[in-house]
Amino acid sequence: MILEEQRFLHEDLERLEQAITERVADDPRNIKERLIRDHQISGFLARIQEQSRRLLDIYKDTEGLRAKELQSLSTGDPFEEFYKQLDDVRDFHRRYPNEPVENLDRAYKRRRPEEGETLTTEVDNMFTGEESNGRFLDLTTLHEDYLNLPGVKRLTYLQYLDSFDAFEPPRMPLKRQNKLTDTYLKYVADLDGYLESFVRRTRPLDDLSKLFLQLDRDFETAWEAGTVPGWTKDKEATDSSTTTTAGSGPATEGTGSGIWCRECEKEFSNQNVYKAHLTGKKHVRNAEAKKAVAGGSTATDGSTSASAPLTALASARLRERVIAAHESRIRALADLLSNERSNTRVNVERKQGMTERERQAELDALFAEDNAAVAAAERRAAGEHGHGYGEDSGSESDGDEKIYNPLKLPLAWDGKPIPYWLYKLHGLGVEFPCEICGNFVYMGRRAFDKHFSEARHIYGLKCLGITASAAGGLSLFREITGIQDALTLWDKIKREKRQRENQDDGVVQMEDGEGNVMPERIYLDLQKQGIL
Repeated sequence: MILEEQRFLHEDLERLEQAITERVADDPRNIKERLIRDHQISGFLARIQEQSRRLLDIYKDTEGLRAKELQSLSTGDPFEEFYKQLDDVRDFHRRYPNEPVENLDRAYKRRRPEEGETLTTEVDNMFTGEESNGRFLDLTTLHEDYLNLPGVKRLTYLQYLDSFDAFEPPRMPLKRQNKLTDTYLKYVADLDGYLESFVRRTRPLDDLSKLFLQLDRDFETAWEAGTVPGWTKDKEATDSSTTTTAGSGPATEGTGSGIWCRECEKEFSNQNVYKAHLTGKKHVRNAEAKKAVAGGSTATDGSTSASAPLTALASARLRERVIAAHESRIRALADLLSNERSNTRVNVERKQGMTERERQAELDALFAEDNAAVAAAERRAAGEHGHGYGEDSGSESDGDEKIYNPLKLPLAWDGKPIPYWLYKLHGLGVEFPCEICGNFVYMGRRAFDKHFSEARHIYGLKCLGITASAAGGLSLFREITGIQDALTLWDKIKREKRQRENQDDGVVQMEDGEGNVMPERIYLDLQKQGIL
């Protein structure tokens, strides 16, 4: 029944397009809902590609089965063909009576949580706690791997976040020989793999195949031109100068500042220390292991093959290329994740300044927020499906909804508690009492600074006899919350005002007709009384 399969594929494609349209029209409230939506759309797009390939194969009809079925339907008896296919369907259901029927109408619809049931999505198990649903990077394990590399500078986690994509001195003082070790290769491969995984998890709708292909092409071009940072050709020529120790000892490479031991992959800055190292058990064991590996490249008569040095050189060059490719991708991905990188640094600094109790309170707040979101989704699902409630009862339940707020956080404009990190950022847990306002307590520095120009505080000053006109403005009374302090300042202002008036009176002198000299104020008073 090829035509039935063709019809089914067309129906499946239409329902997939409708499901994508419904999800694109949604407005996610947070980053988790956005990721759930994007990953669902990504899965639908992948299924569209798969079903489209199957449909194209049917239309190509390389084996001629579709044309044969069309011919049988158009030339033969249609009822005969119909009953034949009906018998096949009945026979199938007799053999598999409990086979579930695929319902395309429900397959791609958004699932709603039923009562007492919490729906789990792939995003729930996709990120670690430190990543917080893709908000931040989690490089703690890679930071430990970095600290275990030989010859690296000890960095704190914050310093590592700033320089994990730097592979050249002075930010990463590793010499080229140290980069060729298996430990360093595993480190850069793990770091590259993590960043690529993080990009795939947080950006499922981006054309990542095109992105990574472009990164590989850019690296190939730079490698052929010899312009890859840290692996340029001029530096390679400088570092490739080698010296051989006297006698039959192992070969060493000159690094400009010491002696390199190939067997142990370690550098020595002193010749005597290096000679003492040659007799050590570790060096002898590594040298024997190297000889055993190199034994496979010798000729059957015991003579060393002439191609062995060339093979070793090609292997070293291949290792350099692989390491340089990982470093190049890490730089590019770190630049792509610059926003998440800066957010991670801010989050780490914030957590370092918190106590254990505050961290636990933040976790409780996050769990409470998730539980509240699940409860809201359940209520919406119950409202959509009815569950025996009418419209009036639904509106009453919304009005009587109890908000889960165990930390007693302030409510936002939508009537829900604000996030705990915002509560800590604005210092809303710090109390600022004001005696002038009747011992009213203001939560947070912002509200405390704002209240000095509000009606409550101005009325309290008026009750104490302090007016803006007499005080020349109330700016002098900012930051003053005690009644006694305000009265003391008010007395001082009045006293200084009287002193200024007396000084002004003593400056201007007036003389009457008899030659008596007096202040201007007294002269004007006597003149008004008609004495002068």
